[in-house]
Amino acid sequence: MQKLNTTPVYILSIMGILCCCVYGLGTVTAIIAIVIASKELKKYNANPEDYSNGSAMKRARTFAIISLFISFIGLAFIIWTIIDPCAFFDWYIGMFEDNPNVPEESMQQIYEAAEKAGCR
Repeated sequence: MQKLNTTPVYILSIMGILCCCVYGLGTVTAIIAIVIASKELKKYNANPEDYSNGSAMKRARTFAIISLFISFIGLAFIIWTIIDPCAFFDWYIGMFEDNPNVPEESMQQIYEAAEKAGCR
């Protein structure tokens, strides 16, 4: 019996999660992982008796789909910051402004970045 190679699907899916906020890179790697998994599953479905790990490839494809979903969230966040940076800074500052664990110099850098963007 042959084994389907799940390793590239898992590697690309993990890269998709790790790169979810890197300008769509995570989305691309997750889509590639889904394509690879789908091709492998087609081979499995054509001759299931030839392969011993069809369920492992199904799990790898599920992981790739989850990675794609997480990457879409990261991509949507990036698009939001590009389209409406002032709303992003308002949200970001509101989240950390009253937190005593955030150093004052960090808050100052956030305020300066908001001013550079023309938001404050």
